[in-house]
Amino acid sequence: MGAMFTSNFLKTQQQLQNDKLLLPKREFVTYALYALIAVALLYLFVDPAAPASPANPSSVAAPWIQEELPLPCDYSDGEWVPDPRPPPYNGTACDAIKDGRSCMANGRTDTGYLHWRWQPRRCDLPDFSPEAFLRWLRNKHMAFVGDSLARNQAESLMCLLSSWSPAELVHRDTDGRFRRWVFREHNATVSIFWSPFLVRGAEKSERDGVRFNEVFLDEFDERWMSELAGVDAAVVSAGQWFRIPSVYYHGGGRVVAGCYGCAAEMNRTETSFFAVFRDVVKRTLAEVSRRHGGGDGKKVVALMTFSPSHFDGEWNKGAPCTETERPYRKGERQLGYTEAEMRKIVVEEAAEAASAAGRTDLRFVAVDVTALANMRPDGHPGPYMRKNPFAAAAEGRPVQHDCLHWCMPGPVDTFNQILLHTILRR
Repeated sequence: MGAMFTSNFLKTQQQLQNDKLLLPKREFVTYALYALIAVALLYLFVDPAAPASPANPSSVAAPWIQEELPLPCDYSDGEWVPDPRPPPYNGTACDAIKDGRSCMANGRTDTGYLHWRWQPRRCDLPDFSPEAFLRWLRNKHMAFVGDSLARNQAESLMCLLSSWSPAELVHRDTDGRFRRWVFREHNATVSIFWSPFLVRGAEKSERDGVRFNEVFLDEFDERWMSELAGVDAAVVSAGQWFRIPSVYYHGGGRVVAGCYGCAAEMNRTETSFFAVFRDVVKRTLAEVSRRHGGGDGKKVVALMTFSPSHFDGEWNKGAPCTETERPYRKGERQLGYTEAEMRKIVVEEAAEAASAAGRTDLRFVAVDVTALANMRPDGHPGPYMRKNPFAAAAEGRPVQHDCLHWCMPGPVDTFNQILLHTILRR
C-alpha cells in the first residue's frame, strides 16, 4: 500500500514537471516526506486486513470515528423553553378531543400554556411530523391501551395526524372508551382500548358501604389482548388506577391476594400497590411476547412512564391546580416518591422484556415522559373540564378541577413527539 502511494505521488510530480509546473527540489522532498508520514499513520491506525464498512463497502471506518458517533437522544432530561409559534392544531375544531380536554372551547382564555416546547439537555427534539408518522403507520395498526391518559394521548395523536390527512371514525362505544379511526389514504388504523389495570378488572364495586376496584391478577383483559395479532404497535399507559382502593385476586377470583386502601374496612391483608403494579406490567409484557409468536412483521410495544398530577390537595375533595402561569423550571419541583417509583417500574420492566425478546421482531421500549410532565402544572384543564365551569359555584356547589389530564393542544402533544422519534429509532 505504501509503495503504491509513493509511486503514484512520484508520477504526479513527473506530470507536473512535464506541464512546466516545476517544484523546487527542496519542496519536492518535503512533500514526499509528508506522503510517507501519511502512509505510516494509515498503517498505525487501520488494520489492512479489516473488512470494509457494511454501510459503505469502499470505505473503512476508523476506530476514533466510531467512538464519536452520537448516542441515542435522552428525551427525559431537559427543560421547557418558550416557543412563540402557534400550536400544531386547532383545539376547538378537532373532533377527536373529548369534551373535558378542550380547554379553550370550555372557556379557558389564558393561552400561555400553548407556547412552550421541550428542549432535551444534550440533543434536539425534532418537531412532530404528521407526514413522517403516517408514512411509518402505512398499512399498520397502532393501539393505545390503558386508562384515560392513554386515551388523552391517542386523541392528541389523532389531532396531530388529522391536520395532515383526514381520518374516519369507524367504531365508537357509548362512552368513547373504545374507538377506532382509519386513514384511508394510508391504510392506517389507530384504536383506543380501555383497560386501566391492563389485566381483567371490575371498576368501582361497592360492598358494605366501601367502594373499591377488583383486580384479577392472573386473568388477562381479552378486550385488547385478543386483538394483538392485528396490532403492529401498542402504546401502553397505565398506573393511576392502581392508587385507588382495590382488592386483588389470584386463581380466577377464588384466592384473595390482598387489598390496597381498604384493609381495615374489609378485614384483608394490606398490599403495596407498587408490588401489584410491577406484577401486572411484568405479566402483561410476558403474555404479549407469548402471544406474539414471532410474526412476519416488526412490532413495537411502547410503555409510557407515569404522568404526575398537580392537585393542590386531595383530588377527590375538589383540590384545584394552583400553578397555572408557567412550567416549572428545571429543579424547581422534585419528583415525588410515588411518581418516581411508578416510573422506575415501567423503565425496568420494559428493559427486562426487551432483553428477554432479544433480537426477535418484537421490540419493547419505554417512553420516559415523567420528568417533563412533572414540570407542566399549567397544562391541565383545571376548572375548564366542562363548559360554564363556575356555574356550580354560583349555585353553592364546589367547582371540580382536573389536574391530571392535559388540555389539547398542550403538553400531551410532546408525548407523541417523543413517541414518533422513539419508534423511528431502530
